[in-house]
Amino acid sequence: MQQASTQSALIKRKTSAIYRVLGDRIFLAVVLLLALSLIALTLGLGYFLYLGGSQTINKEGFFGFLTGTTWDPALRLEFGIWPYVVGTLITSLAALVLSVPVALAAAIFTAEYAPRWLAGIINYLVDLMAAVPSVVYGIWGIFVLAPFLREAFYLPVFLWASENAPWLVRYLGNPAGYGLFTGIVVLSSMIIPFTAALSRDAISLVPVAQREGAYALGATRWEVMQMVILPYARGGIFAGAMLALGRALGETMAIAMVIGNGNILPYTLFGPASTMPAVIALELKEAVEDLHYSAIIGVGFFLFLIAFIVNATASYLLNKLKVSEQRF
Repeated sequence: MQQASTQSALIKRKTSAIYRVLGDRIFLAVVLLLALSLIALTLGLGYFLYLGGSQTINKEGFFGFLTGTTWDPALRLEFGIWPYVVGTLITSLAALVLSVPVALAAAIFTAEYAPRWLAGIINYLVDLMAAVPSVVYGIWGIFVLAPFLREAFYLPVFLWASENAPWLVRYLGNPAGYGLFTGIVVLSSMIIPFTAALSRDAISLVPVAQREGAYALGATRWEVMQMVILPYARGGIFAGAMLALGRALGETMAIAMVIGNGNILPYTLFGPASTMPAVIALELKEAVEDLHYSAIIGVGFFLFLIAFIVNATASYLLNKLKVSEQRF
């Protein structure tokens, strides 16, 4: 009774004239200002990165700096970041290809097949993987993964190729254990939780009526998964994959610790490579010349451009996917 009288009093109470005239306008102005501040922050970040790297970019030329293959900060002071760009794209895309099937399988199992107690344990462990610092993944890669891959995979394949297919050796590279493929495996392990979490949530949000309708028509469990659940949840799955790709593009320490850090084009599978975040982290404190320091900031500027292009493309594709889902 007292609660009803309180609600009635609140309804009868009139708002002030100032609130009725300015309330919505003030709220709109605040929300608009905060939204525009995000845009200004992004544009400002790109501008100051370009400003910091402009000395080297102007010296080498915009496309010369991007497509150059020589990085020599000691003698000739020539800077080209193409090996780092290629290394970043190869490691990120390859890690995404390796991680998505594993993450999607984990999401399907925990959302559709596993008992609740087992699904809770698996979900907790998957979410815990996202909270592990990247340097811990790097330590695991150095002391566990790299020696294991060297003994179990790299050396047997290299020795077989040396005897049976010598032409393949030049594309395999030195099987030392620290190289491109090791970096890809470490990176794929790091981004699995992002795709798995969003895919699991998207699958769980599929309406029960959709599932029951398919079962009523005589569909098997696999057919329901294939024709109902996955098509309905593909937007969330794609969003999780793009989030994982963005995470992979910016990963620094774990990759720097296991990839070998060679400033050459990554044309070998086992050999050394490097990425844009790795070269920034490793050389920033060693930069003595202003041109070298400017080149490192320029690497950050182009990394910003790549991340912006990838996220803009992903947003466009996600919107197209939502439109197709509505038509479906």
